[in-house]
Formats: sequence, C-alpha cells, structure tokens
Amino acid sequence: MNDLTISLDVKSQEPLYEQIYHYIKSEILSGELPFKKRLPSTRKLAEYLQVSRTTVDLAYEQLVSEGYLEAVPYRGYFVCDLEGLYHFETKRPVQALRPVQESVCCTYDFSPSGVDLDSFPGNAWKKLSKEVLQEEDRKLFQLGDPQGEYELRRTIAEYLHQARAVEAEPEQIIVGAGNDFLLLLLCSMFGAGQKIAMESPTYKKAYDVFRNLSNEVRIVEMDESGMRVDLLEQTDAQIAYVMPSHQFPIGLVMPLKRRMQLLAWASSGEGRYIIEDDYDSEFRYKGKPIPALQGFDRAGRVIYIGTFSKSLAPAIRISYLVLPKALLSVYQQRGRIISSTVSRVDQRIIAGFLDQGYFERHLNKMRAVYRSRHDLLLEELKAFRSFCSVSGEHAGVHLLLTFQNGMTEQEAVELAAREGVRVCGLSRYFVGEAAGQPSHTVLLGYATLSEEEICEAVRRLKRAWIP
Repeated sequence: MNDLTISLDVKSQEPLYEQIYHYIKSEILSGELPFKKRLPSTRKLAEYLQVSRTTVDLAYEQLVSEGYLEAVPYRGYFVCDLEGLYHFETKRPVQALRPVQESVCCTYDFSPSGVDLDSFPGNAWKKLSKEVLQEEDRKLFQLGDPQGEYELRRTIAEYLHQARAVEAEPEQIIVGAGNDFLLLLLCSMFGAGQKIAMESPTYKKAYDVFRNLSNEVRIVEMDESGMRVDLLEQTDAQIAYVMPSHQFPIGLVMPLKRRMQLLAWASSGEGRYIIEDDYDSEFRYKGKPIPALQGFDRAGRVIYIGTFSKSLAPAIRISYLVLPKALLSVYQQRGRIISSTVSRVDQRIIAGFLDQGYFERHLNKMRAVYRSRHDLLLEELKAFRSFCSVSGEHAGVHLLLTFQNGMTEQEAVELAAREGVRVCGLSRYFVGEAAGQPSHTVLLGYATLSEEEICEAVRRLKRAWIP
C-alpha cells in the first residue's frame, strides 16, 4: 500500500475516482509502478483512502480499459507492459495529480448521480457476453442498422409497453450511446435555432447540449406540479423538455392533470413537440407509477427518451428514443446518416438481458435495495426535521434537504466536507437567469452507500449541522 500514497481533494471539481485514476496512471508512466507490479485490491485501497469501493472500482476499470492495468482472475490487478503503447504529452499540472495533504478526505459520498455497482448482475452479463461472442456471425463486427439492432429495438418496445405504457413499434426506436447523443441527434434533425423550453433547475447536460448547438432556451418556472403550462404558452418555444416521472433534480412527479395540459399545449400548435426524459422511472416508493407521458399522447407530439445507465451502470451507454411516426421521415432524411454509436455486441447482450428476464429480476432486486436505503435515510433524517424540510423522496435515488434555519447551501456543503461527507448543492443545476443564485438546499443520493454507511454519514452530518 505504501506504493500508492494518494491523497484526495474533496473540494476539487474532479471526481474522486478520476483523481485515483490520474494518480496511478502518472505513477505507471513515470516508472514508479513498474511492469508486473501488483496493486492493492479495490477493497484494501478503498479502506486505505476511506472512500467507497465503487470509487476505486471505477478508477481501476478505466485503467484496465486503457491498457495500463491487467485484471488477473483470483490474483488481482497488475501493471501492464507499456511497450508499444502510444504516449501523449499532457499539459495537466503535476500538482493536480497529487491533491494536497491538507484537503479533507471524502469518506462518504451522497452523490445524486450514482448507482449501486456492487449489485450489478455480473454473472448474467458475463454469460450473455460469452454467448454473443461465441456466435459464428461475422456480420456482428460490421456496421449495423443506424437505428440499432432490430432485435434490441423489438425487446425495448415490448418492455416499454409492459412497464411504461409506451406505444411504440421497433421502427420508431433509435438506439444511441447515452441520452446526450440522442439529444444531439434530435438537434440535427430539427436544425439549429430551435426555441426549447426547459425548467430551472434541470438536467444541466441537456441544457448545455441545446445551447451549444445554437438553440435558444426559454426558462419556464415550475410549481408543485412541474413546468407551468400557462407560462409556457407565453413563450415562443416549439419544443418543451421535461422529466414528468421524476424531475431532476427537484424530484417532483408531474400529476396527470398537468400532463394533459402539456399535451394540449403541444397539440395546439404546428410543429410543437415534447421531449420526455424518463431517465429513472423504474424507482418509485409511493403509489403506483404513473404511465409515461407518451402513453397518453394521441397527436404524436411526444419524443420519449429512456436509458439503461441509471438502472444498470453508467458505463453501459445504451439509451433509446421513441420518435412519433410523423418524425420518421425527418429521421430518414437528416438523422439516418449518423450510425448507431453502440457496439453491436453490446446491443445483442442487452437484448438478451431483456428477452431472457434478467432485467426484470434485476429491477425487482434494485427496487428492494433502494427502497430499504430510502426508508433508512428518511428515518435517520428525522433528527433534522426541526430545521430542515425533506422533499423529492417518493421516487428516484436521491432526495432534497432544505435548511430553514438560515444555513446556506455553501455552508452546509463545507461543514459536511469537514466531517468527510460530500453533499451536492442544488445551485449547480440552476440555468438561465437563476444560475449563480444562492440556495439553501442540498441533494442526498443514497444509491452508492450501504445502510451502514448511510447511518454513519448521517451521524457525521449531525455533528456538522447541529450546534
């Protein structure tokens, strides 16, 4: 362990796993970690650094994928022979590779974007990977359909119909590597200069994609039901981007009445569309899930986007969109020239994962896991109810804590960091004129923390926030 004297900077904008990745990579390139050198196990390194094992797993997996480390079954991780590998000079400061010693180490991370990688169905994934790669199909390594493998699109259509009441034929589905790619594809179909309505706070990457592609974003206020349609009607927006099943990051669920109002807005104007981002609808803890907005659409105005990244793993960059039939001709003209960005091998694997029932079993397991952590966190947070309010707790894998005693978001984040706990401020998701405004709310994501870690993390927050 002495070979890896890593110190982490919890205040850095760089994620902890990237800090670990860059440190080990620099040590290998400099020769400090020689060929065949065995690295500590992920568990031991996590204990040494006082971070979650998932954080170390992500760093090691990236190093393995880039060829710096080799994972030897039952033996561990070893430094690879770098002879023949390309080496690129970097302008990255050396100091950034080794964060300063005085920084507070983040032992517990309430990241709102994490998933429980320890529960990943590795055995099933390996089995399906082996089956796909053993197929004697040379076409598997050629370019496939730009929309994605037909078999995968068929299984997605069946899943969406059963789980989300989405009406879709395989011909309406397009597969891509992540929601961001699919938004880029939609922008190329619609062309630059579109007026797009968004909420604030919102999914920041979507906002950046729209702005970077020369679209004009109109910020529409929310109330307790979501985007206000009366204010939307006062804009010149032709497209509305919403997350009705679980708005990120606020966490509210759009009620049926507001959904109908939104559909009425879309159908009342020529060329109006709604982009429905249904990123984590699988996880709901109160009442029955409300069917997707697309399932209520009779005018063909909803573009539905879903992903497997939130339910399986972030590295599985397989997302999909369902186009209204009226837009299929537009896709054929402007979008089909862009090939599917997902490996055909991965598409076959996820198709088998869906078709053979693995995905359903995994979701049932994860609902139980996340529900247990969700309930435990709410119970532990009762000690804060005298000066905090909790919201967004009915779905997803994070909730919001709003301070009512005058404590600002920045103060809460800094005090928590001193106790080794990372919490995320709501203000980072503000866009438009709201960007930069002060906030009194923090997000607590619980997907990456075990129940024991949640209890200890909340105990530390009590020390940080309760005088």
